[in-house]
Amino acid sequence: MKNIVNHMEQGKQATLGMQKNVVNQKTYSYIPYLLVGLAFGIVFVKSEVISWFRIQEMFRLQSFHMFGVIGSAVAVGMLSVWLIKKYEIKTMHGEPIVFKPKKFNKGQIYGGLIFGLGWGLTGACPGTLFAQIGSGASVVAVVLLSAIAGTWIYGKIRESLPH
Repeated sequence: MKNIVNHMEQGKQATLGMQKNVVNQKTYSYIPYLLVGLAFGIVFVKSEVISWFRIQEMFRLQSFHMFGVIGSAVAVGMLSVWLIKKYEIKTMHGEPIVFKPKKFNKGQIYGGLIFGLGWGLTGACPGTLFAQIGSGASVVAVVLLSAIAGTWIYGKIRESLPH
């Protein structure tokens, strides 16, 4: 019991330390994240991955466009992880980047099916929501609010789901 209490106390201290770091950061330190987000949004718009029609073409297997974009993203991700591990690249704050193995469970299949169904119905995934809203598709705000609500509900019922 004492070990559990000590572990919980260490977790609280670590969380407080992270919160202090976030509070102490100056507003201008977030500018790189804003610029990367803007660039990412522009790439999404220009590559047409925010297009409902392109997404429907993908799900109907009528076009290779989205599969090519997703495949390219997977290749870039694999190369990036390999480079980070090989050269032991650190974060902008000098912290090591750690990749932890993930355990597979059947809940990931259910979650993937729900995600795919939502993506096919709305033409939006979490990565494109903000770009779609920013490009004028304000109705996608309903999808964003639904995604937030779904995440909140999942957090509330997570313990009773099949993991």
